[in-house]
Amino acid sequence: MRQAGAAVRIDGARKAPRRPEPARAAVASAPACGRDGLDGRNGRDTRDARDAIGARCSARRNESKALGNERLQIADKPSPSGGFLFFNGVMLKTPMPTQHELEMVTLEELVPKDHLLRQIDAAVDFEFIRAKVAHLYCADNGRPALDPVVMFKLLFIGYLFGVRSERQLMREVQVNVAYRWFARFRLTDKVPDASTFSQNRRRRFTDTTVYQEIFDEIVRQAIKRGLVDGRVLYTDSTHLKANANKGKFDVVKLEQTPAAYTEALNAAVDADRAAHGRKPLDRDDDEPPSSKDTKLSRTDPDSGYMVRDDKPKGFFYLDHRTVDAKHAIITDTHVTPASVHDSQPYLDRLDRQRERFEFKVEAVGLDAGYFTPAVCQGLEERGIAGVMGYRTPNHKPGMFYKRQFKYDAYRNEYVCPQGQALPYSTTNRLGYREYKSNAQICGRCPVRSQCTNSAIAVKVVTRHVWERAKERVDARRLTEWGQRIYARRKQTVERSFADAKQLHGHRYARMRGLRKVAEQCLLAAAAQNIKKIAMLLARKRKKGPAGPDWRFVRMLLRLVSGLRCGFDYPLAANPQS
Repeated sequence: MRQAGAAVRIDGARKAPRRPEPARAAVASAPACGRDGLDGRNGRDTRDARDAIGARCSARRNESKALGNERLQIADKPSPSGGFLFFNGVMLKTPMPTQHELEMVTLEELVPKDHLLRQIDAAVDFEFIRAKVAHLYCADNGRPALDPVVMFKLLFIGYLFGVRSERQLMREVQVNVAYRWFARFRLTDKVPDASTFSQNRRRRFTDTTVYQEIFDEIVRQAIKRGLVDGRVLYTDSTHLKANANKGKFDVVKLEQTPAAYTEALNAAVDADRAAHGRKPLDRDDDEPPSSKDTKLSRTDPDSGYMVRDDKPKGFFYLDHRTVDAKHAIITDTHVTPASVHDSQPYLDRLDRQRERFEFKVEAVGLDAGYFTPAVCQGLEERGIAGVMGYRTPNHKPGMFYKRQFKYDAYRNEYVCPQGQALPYSTTNRLGYREYKSNAQICGRCPVRSQCTNSAIAVKVVTRHVWERAKERVDARRLTEWGQRIYARRKQTVERSFADAKQLHGHRYARMRGLRKVAEQCLLAAAAQNIKKIAMLLARKRKKGPAGPDWRFVRMLLRLVSGLRCGFDYPLAANPQS
């Protein structure tokens, strides 16, 4: 006798194991079209049940197919309205073949009223460009050239909307009515060829200051609109990846360019040595400048190999950017290879802004990369309060920190943690005073291993001739005023770089060579300023003249409370420590 659950064969096919009696009730309640319904007592009953189930399933499929055909027939019927149809009781709008229809339309109607380019066109005057480049065009010879105003407008479109390729930019202008409206092209006008930009760049604008002059004029327009006051400036740098392979380079010896403050430093060193009874250092003008082994890219030799903590390694450029605190308008941009330290070009670029735009700079906010004796001293000589970040110096575990050696200004010496004096020894060429300990005393010191590893048991502590300026800047950072000034860095210059990278294609150098990358940075900064000016003025127009002058009210409240601060940003007299 066959045991329940054993497998049986029906028509040559292996059947599933027979289920126990209690499971038959569950099988009987299963769906009619399921295979689980096949459980006849013999093969004939099973075939009959299977045929019945198949007939029912086939009927359902035919019914569904007929319903679908009916729906398709309804959908295929032409709609009485011409642009709508009813599908399963729902009215749908269908596209009609209108590509060849003739319509009476203007570009003015097609561009939205709140489009960014409309706001820019209403806020910024570009006609000055024509006068800036007039001397580079021939008035009575050659074919008519593309209007320089139109050409720079097209370039600004590319930077505003993050179109990295000029060839792609022309394809976008071909189909974008807002771009055509801004450039004053009709719908049927042929757009310029992409080579127009490269040819003008190579043959007309090379070795000129056109890009810098255009950028400066846009800043002046912002100043005239009251969007820039030049009282507080923020400066920082960001890296742009050069169009070069980081693995293809040559190691060459490059001459080190003397720093801009070298003459001032030499004078300070000689004066300090004379004050301590030392002779001036001999400096041979005919001595060749120092050189250093440097990685030079074979693809883009102007770029610099960047090696910084928490930064990618490779060939990059640095964009040194300064923004005004009032509305984060960019007031300066300067490009260097990534191997140049942030502090080197800073003072020269600051002086340029003060001279070019007549800024009365009262304070600057900088990160820790600018916290050098030369920058701190230069700011004090210019009467500018500097607020800079602090970077913890490298420290060897188990050794004393430099701050544990106290400086005695009256005796001009350092005192070690054990109370021993380190008197002045000399002032070197780099501007550092050297304070040396007594070898006989240090040799018997119980904590010598925590102080120095010198074989002659001499501890040397250095102090720059401009160290006092650094100490005053660092003390200012710790004040409430300094903390408010420094906190606005992320709202101004860091935000400016974030927008540039995220929205305006500022992560990569589009071209090769320092001059061309400088052109890219100037146009990108000008485009950001144009956008900022347009949006600020549009916001003012939207608010209207009605309502109280809250700027004036808040300023009065702060004056009453005794805070010597401005409205848009914290500003007070230069606090001295």
